[in-house]
Amino acid sequence: MDPLSAATAPTLPAVTVDLGIDTRLTLLAAGLIFLLALGLGVWKYRQMATNASHLAHPYVDIAHRAALLYSFATLLIAAFVELSSWPTWVNLTAAGVLVFFFVVAIASYIVHGARQDTTNQFEHPSSMLHLGMVALIVGEMGGFAVLLAGFVDGQFLS
Repeated sequence: MDPLSAATAPTLPAVTVDLGIDTRLTLLAAGLIFLLALGLGVWKYRQMATNASHLAHPYVDIAHRAALLYSFATLLIAAFVELSSWPTWVNLTAAGVLVFFFVVAIASYIVHGARQDTTNQFEHPSSMLHLGMVALIVGEMGGFAVLLAGFVDGQFLS
């Protein structure tokens, strides 16, 4: 008899965790961004394999790396969402702002990588680029500050 067969293996109960909808949606976003990063890795590999210099376009490389980093940043955000004492709508809004700017940044890198129109988007910046960067800074730092404050309130002050 095979000791590894399913017939002799004990069945363990499934473990479920009761997460709020805000946390579940943030985790879903993290997973989707990670899946995007994996797809961008395929694009990067293809460019490396077919380019004479064996390098991908800089913005393809940046898009791939940014998506990987943002996927794990979104996972970290999910922990703060879950441990925050703020109402669900506040946590979901703050996390949504962060994820929105993460995805917009990745999308802009993808566009530059596909167009191969620049190796530095700040070489000839427009006023819209500067405005977008200010919005990104305020949105990302503000969104995370809200979640961090909710975490401190819920875990240290309550």
